[in-house]
Amino acid sequence: MHHRDLTPLLRATVGFDRMMNMLDASTRPDTATSSYPPYNIEKIAEHDYRITMAIAGFAQDELEITIKENSLHVSGKKERDKDEEVTYLHRGIANRSFEKSFDLADHIKVTGANLENGLLVIELAREIPESKKPRTIPISNGDSKEPELIDQK
Repeated sequence: MHHRDLTPLLRATVGFDRMMNMLDASTRPDTATSSYPPYNIEKIAEHDYRITMAIAGFAQDELEITIKENSLHVSGKKERDKDEEVTYLHRGIANRSFEKSFDLADHIKVTGANLENGLLVIELAREIPESKKPRTIPISNGDSKEPELIDQK
């Protein structure tokens, strides 16, 4: 797949930068590191979600979760001991640093994170503001009292 430069389109749009960035990211070829660490995204309830990442071997102080705009970034920095001389006959546990990003929809908030048994669980909830929720507009039947007149001066 060829990479297409969307820069000319970005110059012609106002307010659609995020959409264009997502479109640009979707055209990039996947790399081998994009699948590490493995993760699940679950819908727990109508407005509740969970991201579970398998990060065996990482301690809590080696992990960082940050949110910037509508993007959730999870990173793990693994320091290798230079003094440790180990000869592996088979190395199947990927014990390397990683960075993983998730694009969040509008009004998605991170409500908590938990690390247990090598699984990092990030809880998410959709919190729609009152101004964005649907509301019913009453319809008058025309029999109501006449509108009040305002005197002009």
